[in-house]
Amino acid sequence: MKCQRFLSVPIIAVFLLLGFVYYITIFIFIKDWAGLQTSAGLLNALIFTLLLCLCVFSFSVAVAADPGHVPSAYVPDVEDDSGGASSDQELKKAAERRQCDKCSAYKPPRAHHCKVCRRCVLRMDHHCLWINNCVGHWNYKAFFLLVFYATSGSIYSMVFCGTVVLALSLILGTLLGWHIYLIIHNMTTIEYHEGIRAAWLAKKSGLSYRHPFDVGVYKNISLVLGSNMLTWLCPTAISHLKDGTSFPTIRHTS
Repeated sequence: MKCQRFLSVPIIAVFLLLGFVYYITIFIFIKDWAGLQTSAGLLNALIFTLLLCLCVFSFSVAVAADPGHVPSAYVPDVEDDSGGASSDQELKKAAERRQCDKCSAYKPPRAHHCKVCRRCVLRMDHHCLWINNCVGHWNYKAFFLLVFYATSGSIYSMVFCGTVVLALSLILGTLLGWHIYLIIHNMTTIEYHEGIRAAWLAKKSGLSYRHPFDVGVYKNISLVLGSNMLTWLCPTAISHLKDGTSFPTIRHTS
């Protein structure tokens, strides 16, 4: 099943694009600029090769990893979800809010149903056509590092290729900036759009809204990348991740 994910047109297109950018950067621009036999040319070729390898590795992990499925035995903590309410009616409503109509099963906080994968995904961010997979709890770090290394490689290549990869650098740079913003606020793409409506409703009622999973910048970053900064740039260093069915909130940290 994991290997079958690689057999799609978008993924093959990504590999072809990476190969094309690598070829023109190394064997056309760097070779013509300094030559691959010189120390300057060889050093720049090695740096770009390293960035490409890290990009391909992160890409492969993001494609192959299961983004996170809801355990079949999962049952929500309705008392916690209802804010400590004891009314049977309120508890019932809290449980119904966490039930997926399509899967006919309960779903944890931050989990959403993916129409493409036809199942609920833990801490779902979005379904990405280019990795033929959902971006969720277990592969979000790999996806973020994929964007990070791809952006770094594009900018590095732009030094030699100029306008040839300018558009690619701008697109990837914008995507990287977006996900840095999401990580800093401990949001998913889905939660960002949900938050816009929640903030509007709160303002309409004379209240203020804050994303419930925003527990501070450093804590937010460590929840995604890990507490050890030495492993932040490794897409497979995810031992810090829990089971994906519960997450710290403002209420729990206050």
